[in-house]
Amino acid sequence: MTLKIGITGGIGSGKSTVCKVFSILGAPVFEADLVARQLMENDLQIRKGLVERFGEGVYTPNGSVDRKKLAALIFNDEIQLQKVNELVHPAVRSAFLKWADEQNVPYVVHEAAILFESGFYKMMDFTILVSAPEEERIQRVTKRDRSRLTEIKERMQKQWSDEEKRKLASIEIRNADHDLIIPQIIKIDKQLKEYGKIW
Repeated sequence: MTLKIGITGGIGSGKSTVCKVFSILGAPVFEADLVARQLMENDLQIRKGLVERFGEGVYTPNGSVDRKKLAALIFNDEIQLQKVNELVHPAVRSAFLKWADEQNVPYVVHEAAILFESGFYKMMDFTILVSAPEEERIQRVTKRDRSRLTEIKERMQKQWSDEEKRKLASIEIRNADHDLIIPQIIKIDKQLKEYGKIW
C-alpha cells in the first residue's frame, strides 16, 4: 500500500525545498496549489462557477486565471474565499486520490500550504510540518518575492500558526537557518521505506 504523506508549512518555511529533497529520494510529489491553479483553468465546472461568482474578468484574455484579481477579491472576504474553496477543493481531492492510486512506490507526498486548514490532512497517513522562525521566514520571502513587509505579515496572518499546526502534525522538520534539513528528511524517508512509519 502506498502511504500518503502530507507536507505543509507557513510562507517562507521552506516546504518546497523539503519536497524537492523527498522527490530526489524517489517520492512523487503532488503540488496541491499548482494543481488547484491548473483546475481553475482547465476544469469547465470550476471555470463556470468562478465566472458566475466574479464575472468574466476573473480570467485573462488568453484563458488563464487572473490570480492577482482573484486574490484581491477573496483576500479579506471569508465568504467569497469559502465559495472558491467549495468549488476547487473537491476537485483537488479527487485529482490527488486518483494520482496517488497510480503510483507504485512506498509513499507519495502531498504538498499544500493549507493542508490543515482545508481538511486535506484527513486523507493522509502522516503529516509533516516544516517550521522556521518568523523573522527568518520574512527575510526569505522578502528576498524571494520582493514583497513588502506588510504584505508578508498579512499573508502570514491568514495561515494557521505553527503552534496550531503542531497539534495536528505527525512530525516536524525544523528549517531555521542553522538547522540541517537533509539528515532529518533522510531519517523520515528511511522509516517510511523500511517500517511504513514516520518515527
